[in-house]
Amino acid sequence: MDVELQIIKHLARAPHPTVGIIDEYCAEYKDLFKEVRNYECFKYLHLGIISTIKRKSLPEIAKVVSINSAQSLHHFIANSDWPVGKLKQRRLNKLKKQLDGRAITLVIDETGDRKKGKKTDYVARQYLGSVGKVDNGIVSV
Repeated sequence: MDVELQIIKHLARAPHPTVGIIDEYCAEYKDLFKEVRNYECFKYLHLGIISTIKRKSLPEIAKVVSINSAQSLHHFIANSDWPVGKLKQRRLNKLKKQLDGRAITLVIDETGDRKKGKKTDYVARQYLGSVGKVDNGIVSV
């Protein structure tokens, strides 16, 4: 990549639009992201999660939102310097406001599933609650 293109790539710019409902929801979190690319990844992850794809893995989400490589999504989750705690708190406050004092039950399933072969991304030997031992599988929440 030439120097001019690198400079242009890093100039301040508006985030690329996605789908109206995603852009509207994510706009409430925009100030938590210093870089526009991190904010775009945040929006792309939301778009991928509500999409109709069967596998909600980073490579599949990257394909459905037209990103050339899932690496940018992985970097966003693993290495970016956005304030996870502040994002969680804002999301929790938003949820509490919507519930308006009504009780709910939240079920989190992270038992894991056995997997064979190499078709599914992120399969590894790990403890799987569904089988009660370490096995080849994937845990998703």
